[in-house]
Amino acid sequence: MTTKKAWKLQEFVAHGANVNCLALGPKSGRVMVTGGEDKKVNMWAVGKPNCIMGLSGHTTPVECVRFSSSEELVVAGSQSGGLKIWDLEAAKIVRTLTGHKSNIKSLDFHPYGDFVASGSMDTNLKLWDVRRKGCIFTYKGHSGSVNCIRFSPDGRWIASASEDGLAKLWDLTAGKLLHDFHSHSAAVNCVEFHPNEFLFSTASNDRTVKFWDLETFELVSSSSGESSGIRSICFHPEGNHIFTGSQDMLRVYSWEPVQCYDSLYMGWGKVADMAVSSQQIIGASFNQTNVAVYVADLSKINTTQGMIQPGGVPIPDPQPNPCSPPLTSSNRKNFNTGRPHTSSTKPRQQPEMKRSEEETSSSPEDQKEDDGSSTADIQDQDNYEKIFKPNSTLSRSPTRKAEPFPAPLVEPSKPQSVQPPFSKRTSDAVQPPFSKRAPDAVQPPFAKRVPDATPISSKPSIKETPTAKVAPTQPQPRYIEKPVMSEKKMKETIIPANREKPVGLDVNEFLPVKLQSENKMTSQVEAKSESEVIESLNKGHDSMCAVMTSRNKNLQVIKAIWSTGDTKTAVESAVNMGDQALLVDLLNVLCLKKSLWTLDLCVLLLPKIKDILSSKYENYVLTSCTATKLILKSFSSLIKTNINLPPQGIDIMREERYNKCNQCYGYLIAVRQQVETKQLTSGKLGSTYRELKLLFGQLD
Repeated sequence: MTTKKAWKLQEFVAHGANVNCLALGPKSGRVMVTGGEDKKVNMWAVGKPNCIMGLSGHTTPVECVRFSSSEELVVAGSQSGGLKIWDLEAAKIVRTLTGHKSNIKSLDFHPYGDFVASGSMDTNLKLWDVRRKGCIFTYKGHSGSVNCIRFSPDGRWIASASEDGLAKLWDLTAGKLLHDFHSHSAAVNCVEFHPNEFLFSTASNDRTVKFWDLETFELVSSSSGESSGIRSICFHPEGNHIFTGSQDMLRVYSWEPVQCYDSLYMGWGKVADMAVSSQQIIGASFNQTNVAVYVADLSKINTTQGMIQPGGVPIPDPQPNPCSPPLTSSNRKNFNTGRPHTSSTKPRQQPEMKRSEEETSSSPEDQKEDDGSSTADIQDQDNYEKIFKPNSTLSRSPTRKAEPFPAPLVEPSKPQSVQPPFSKRTSDAVQPPFSKRAPDAVQPPFAKRVPDATPISSKPSIKETPTAKVAPTQPQPRYIEKPVMSEKKMKETIIPANREKPVGLDVNEFLPVKLQSENKMTSQVEAKSESEVIESLNKGHDSMCAVMTSRNKNLQVIKAIWSTGDTKTAVESAVNMGDQALLVDLLNVLCLKKSLWTLDLCVLLLPKIKDILSSKYENYVLTSCTATKLILKSFSSLIKTNINLPPQGIDIMREERYNKCNQCYGYLIAVRQQVETKQLTSGKLGSTYRELKLLFGQLD
């Protein structure tokens, strides 16, 4: 029996609330750190279910975590913009750093210095000196949230990726921007430097990974579009190829020319981080409170030729970008020496960092927080001693190699006879598709099986108990309806968003008032017979069909207007129809097409967004929050500028713009008051409200 190429190693509950972030140890791939809505940071050994150590002290949810290159330090960033750095071997906090105005979205340690870099939703990057406990420099230039930052292997550059679709390269010595990388058409999710060569890779929601030469800043090559956005990338330690992680998929690429060597279905959902360890790829993802770890065997992954389909047919390799000729790795400089790639092991020198005049120093409040409120709780002493406190310091040199995780065996598939679709097995011959069991006539729905009915199988040893023996007066549990909630209680309850099944859905609320009263009276009558149950189901079915048919007609009307290019009239029609579900569908489309938004649409939709925020359906509320975020990011500066500078003299266009901005400002203030009253809500909604509150600060 052969072993699997990829498999799920483990899945466990990591936090008492939703998990927001995780990171794998870059050196060993055997440790993992997670951060969650419960404001805690937890440490894990990959492959073991128990938490090794819990780190507490943050006052807001943890949004980002990162190991140092030696896996001896961990930095965690919170929703309030604060950072905490922990020494894992000493099990204590090292520093608390504050300065960002919004959520921390990305972190990285300097490869061989006491520095940390952070990127935030406030669009800024900050470089921190851990020893002096202060901000060295603030890099400004992005117009969106900074999704990922990475130091170069020589520690002289830092790369950043942002929601604005740009990747930027910064010079730490000069404290300035070196180059902008513009080729991506959507948000850039991650950036990585080649471990040796002057090569740089970016991955984006536009479903491509691009490779850049750091001497000429030209595009070397670009992959063809994958099925979904790329969420994580990782170079092989030897630098021969790169691994990309997207929705449920792992792919292996080369770049000169660009070529997909292999593609594996992992089933990990939205992968959060990857690492290479003991000839295996370790990938980790999270969903709500759970964390799952997946493993792929590198010895079974193709890394020498083009990707092969399951049937053995080669897939043509994508052509390299014609704009830039292929470069050979022998001509590219090396981070260790600054010369073309060689095997030199010359030690690196720490670069001088550009320091701003506004360098911050430690505050008494931060020092107090370090001493008291932040604690490290060791929960698994044995594993803690093995990982962070080895028996002797000599055992770390040379580093002990971790054993690869054992791969499970591939289960042999059982041979099965091929049957026509939906056919039933009989004693004589195969029945045609959709054939019925009864020899004479089709049975009605919910019909009882007669004892002398024709059996499915001709085998005499198999006997089926007739369902007619069940007493007809026995109530069927699936037809018993739950007691109807009071209207007051229903308004106070938020129905969570769940794509797998409807939770707490009351169909009556989608019907007209007259039909609601009729259905409530029907629901109070106990189902005494099968015919009454069928009749009750048919009544509800017809009513729901009428509602959905009406909604479909309204959508067709809006689609017809939309197709003419008149977006404003289409939105006006949807607003006049007064159907919240219809508006939510329209808002979801508009949030995907940011270029369609104008001040006119903001004036039309903001009052409705305020109403949808009060909905009890979490899906509706999250959609309205997303639309509000988009409006604030796109129009807050315009609204603020026009309100502060009212028109003077006769300028009709400026006066109209001023009136629209004034209306939008009034609506946004009303939405802001509503958000501030709900910011203490727990879970995903609470996090969204708090994020909105920070964005509303742009109006001040």
